[in-house]
Amino acid sequence: MNIHEKTQVLIEALPYIKKYNNKLVVIKFGGNAMAEMNHVIEDIVLLKHIGIKPIVVHGGGPEIDNELKNIGIMPKFINGLRYTDDATMKVVEKVFNKLNKDIVASLKSLGVDSIDSSGNIKVKQKNPKLGLVGEITSINKEGILKILNASIIPIVSPIGVGEDDKSYNINADTAASHIAVSTNAEKLTILTNVDGVIINEKFLPHMDINTAEEGIKNGTINKGMIPKVEACIYAVKNSCPKAHLINGLIPHSLLLEIFTDKGIGTEIVYKNEY
Repeated sequence: MNIHEKTQVLIEALPYIKKYNNKLVVIKFGGNAMAEMNHVIEDIVLLKHIGIKPIVVHGGGPEIDNELKNIGIMPKFINGLRYTDDATMKVVEKVFNKLNKDIVASLKSLGVDSIDSSGNIKVKQKNPKLGLVGEITSINKEGILKILNASIIPIVSPIGVGEDDKSYNINADTAASHIAVSTNAEKLTILTNVDGVIINEKFLPHMDINTAEEGIKNGTINKGMIPKVEACIYAVKNSCPKAHLINGLIPHSLLLEIFTDKGIGTEIVYKNEY
């Protein structure tokens, strides 16, 4: 890239920098995208320095699977959600605690203050068949916003507290969407390990909620993509202006999605105008 091309990149980014200045953006990453964590961390640092307020929600499915297998427990999923008994929940908490600390340390190493902001999600049991899996009942948005207003990035592990004071596993995509809605975020961006939503071998850069719901209903959207798309649908239906699914394995995909005209991944909107 020559100097002129670099200048054009900056000019293209300018309106988006202005648009998102002082706005909240919820970023969810985990799973296979954790392999590119350094790129994601650098992107988050840049967002913070140009005046955007990131809230980070992390997952950690592959790490949990590996830890479970090490102790002889076979991971089990029902409609994309992890069956969670007491032994599995202990592993989930152990893994999430480590990942949260790693993210906080990485951000701090680049000069950005961040803190473990878990414990702000209240839940009830989603379904006895799923075990200790929580359905979100409320978000302590005041606690999260207080951290943001202190110029600190909140890092949230998807663990909820039940009325019985037990810890419950929550799908990280679901947690991110509820936090985005509760805090009136401008955008929800979910990083995954594919380019976006693919239906009948066709990549969809834009998808309205009716198409998304129909895809889940007829099975063309399936397995682990179900909670991701459902999270975007929930966010958009509840007044979050934009929800995106992007490939976190592409270096700096977060910046490409936010600061370029073409963008990247699948944008889920209330009504498709394309």
